[in-house]
Amino acid sequence: MAEAAVIGIPDDKWGEAVKAIVVMKPGKQATATDIINFTRERIAGFKTPKSVDFMAALPRNPSGKILRRNLREPYWAGKDRQVN
Repeated sequence: MAEAAVIGIPDDKWGEAVKAIVVMKPGKQATATDIINFTRERIAGFKTPKSVDFMAALPRNPSGKILRRNLREPYWAGKDRQVN
């Protein structure tokens, strides 16, 4: 994995669920299950991503900060609020 970001997405049961957005290093492969199992062994269960999406690159501002708002937008489209 080259880099990753973690965001909250809507969840009917919990309000929000943890989602990881991952950019893989060129030539490397992993599945969503691989990443979830890796994190489950190292961090608390409530911090473990419930799902994983893969992207070619994470959106960044000119100073290099990851734009999490841009990552969250598609999942929260059509919702009144961006927090449940």
